Parts: sequence; C-alpha cells; structure tokens
Amino acid sequence: MSALLGRKAVIVGATIGLAALSACAKSEPAAKDDGTGPVSVKATDSACDLSRRDVKSGTSTFSVSNTGSKITEFYVYADGDRVMGEVENIGPGLKRDLIVELPTGKYQAVCKPGMVGDGIRGDLTVTGDAPAQTSEDALLKQAAVSYQRYINSQAVALEQKTTEFTAAVKAGDVAKAKALYPVSRTYWERIEPVAESFGDLDPKIDARVNDVEPGTEWTGYHRIEQALWVTNSTKGMAKYADQLLADVKTVVARSKAVKLTALQMANGAKGLLDEVATGKVTGEEDRYSHTDLWDFQANVEGSQAAIQALRPALQTRDAALVTQLDTNFKAVFTALDKYRTADGFKPYTASEPEKKALGAVVDGLAEPVSQVAGVIAKK
Repeated sequence: MSALLGRKAVIVGATIGLAALSACAKSEPAAKDDGTGPVSVKATDSACDLSRRDVKSGTSTFSVSNTGSKITEFYVYADGDRVMGEVENIGPGLKRDLIVELPTGKYQAVCKPGMVGDGIRGDLTVTGDAPAQTSEDALLKQAAVSYQRYINSQAVALEQKTTEFTAAVKAGDVAKAKALYPVSRTYWERIEPVAESFGDLDPKIDARVNDVEPGTEWTGYHRIEQALWVTNSTKGMAKYADQLLADVKTVVARSKAVKLTALQMANGAKGLLDEVATGKVTGEEDRYSHTDLWDFQANVEGSQAAIQALRPALQTRDAALVTQLDTNFKAVFTALDKYRTADGFKPYTASEPEKKALGAVVDGLAEPVSQVAGVIAKK
C-alpha cells in the first residue's frame, strides 16, 4: 500500500529499521537558514515547521526530524495532491532526508502525524529556471524512458488481471477469485510508487479496514479479500468489484501519461522496501488471505526494476554501490525461496523469529537503496 497516504502499520521491534523513519514535529520552530542547503523540517504531533518555504527549482533536500510521539510521514504535493516525493513511517526521535526534484510552481509541504488524514499542510514555493536533471543527463533520461516502459507493461497486466479477478467475484466463483486475488495484486505492488502518486486513488484501491477515514466507505482489494476469506462468499461484492476495476483503469490511464524523474524512481525504489517492512513482513497487508509474500516479492521486484533502469548512471557515479545492490537484492530473493510453492507462495503465517529474519534481510537491502537518491542527485 505506498506515496502512501498514512495507511501503514508500524513494525514491532527494533530489528526492522525500515518501519522507523521520521515524523513531523513542533516543540520549537525550525531554525532559520540562509536559503541554501537542506530545508529543515521539524515535526511534532501537532505541527510541521520548515526552516524556509521558498526553494529554488531543481533538486532540494528536506531533512525531516520527528520530535513528536507518533509515527509520521512527510510529503511534497503538487496540485490535486499529486505526490512529488515522500518519506514514510518516521518514528519518534528519528530523522530522514527526502531528496526531490521540483520545477517552478506552487506546492504543499505536508506532515501526517499518525500517518492518517490530510495532514498538517503549508505552502511551498519553488522559483527559478533550473532545467530538469533528466534533460541534462543522457543516462538519466535513458533511465526514465526504460522505467516508463516497465510501468506501462505492468499497468497493462494489472488491468487484465484485475478484470479477470473482478469478473470472478461478480460471477460468485469464490475459488477462482481467491486464486486470482494475489496474482492481480502482484502488478499493483510492482508499480505502487507511481499508482500512489495519484493520491485520491490509492486509498480507494488498497486501504485496509483500519486505514479508512471515518465517514468514508471501505472499498478496494482488501474489502473483497475480507469477504472471500472470512465469509467465503462474494455476496454484496459486485459493486466493490466494479469500483475496483474502474479505479484500476484510471490508474492505468494516468500511468501512461506520467513523466517520472530519476529522483522519483530512486525514492520509489526505497518506498517499495518500506512497504515490505511495514506491511508484508508483519503480515498486516493481506491479513485475511495470508498472501503477503506475493506482495512482498512484487514490491522487491518493482524496487529492483527502478534500480536496474538507473544502473548505467549509478555505475558511472558509484560502481561499488551497484555491486552492493546486486548482492543485497539476491539475498532478499534467496530468503523468499524457502516459502515458495510450485505456483506461488505458502500462506504467510511466519513466527516472530522468521519475521525478524526476513526484516533483517530487507533492512540490509534498504540501506544501500536509500543511498541511490543522493548518488543520482550529484551533478
């Protein structure tokens, strides 16, 4: 579930550091600065203070510190709550940087204490005429084109499999719908950073019951999942199936038109691993079907696809990091192998030690992936 609209559960235990990122805090206003360098964001449970709200076009770094008591998220939104960049699950006392490329325009900087609701919002103005990094760097331009092809292929498959899944639901074929549920979600999970950038659609498609805002109807994959596995029925699910397919088709159409930057790709690759740590490893994501490992693998595959598209540029900037990334991606897939079956994965009912072991290997991958944005941002 990801840009990710405050829907994530927090992983229990210090072993899985991915879940602990940083939040929006207040206690003291952010320090004044000279207009250069990172923008300091001080986040509490009730405020989101930026050291400045005017930045130059091009690449900006937001250094987010959470001095509150709640887990938080930090977003930069364009019009319509389109996510330009975000960091999630920032634990109390922790700090995390967001590196994002912003063209001239008006934005909102948003903290979400508790990772719910519309968040604490403030204006952010970007001025200047710096050219987009991808237009200056041939390797980054090539990376964006390559990744866009991947997104388009996954979006087409997402629509096809969701059509099959929702048709089975409407036909009352519980067995077929159960079989298609994790397959359909695989394509969603691979492209979550792109899908979630269309903020209004993500909660409609992928919210869990505890993530739904009061007064908002619960819809999407997990609403149908509950019916399939808890009541073993599709009764009353036709309208949710229709809505899910309509929303997926909208995501697919928008995905074909979206223009991604190399920094968005790098941040998305890290965001997908945050997804694994906060939902899949814990078993919170697919809590009725226990098909979490399908989502787990898809998130990692999506992260790897973004990194692979960036690989030529990374190789010229930091070849040692590329080697480390290759090694650590392999380690995650190897850890998943013990849970595989001939046609997918075993139901995910892992013990706490097993969850910690999986979390540790994901942490091992997340650390080098978190370095990619900084490497890409270098001129």
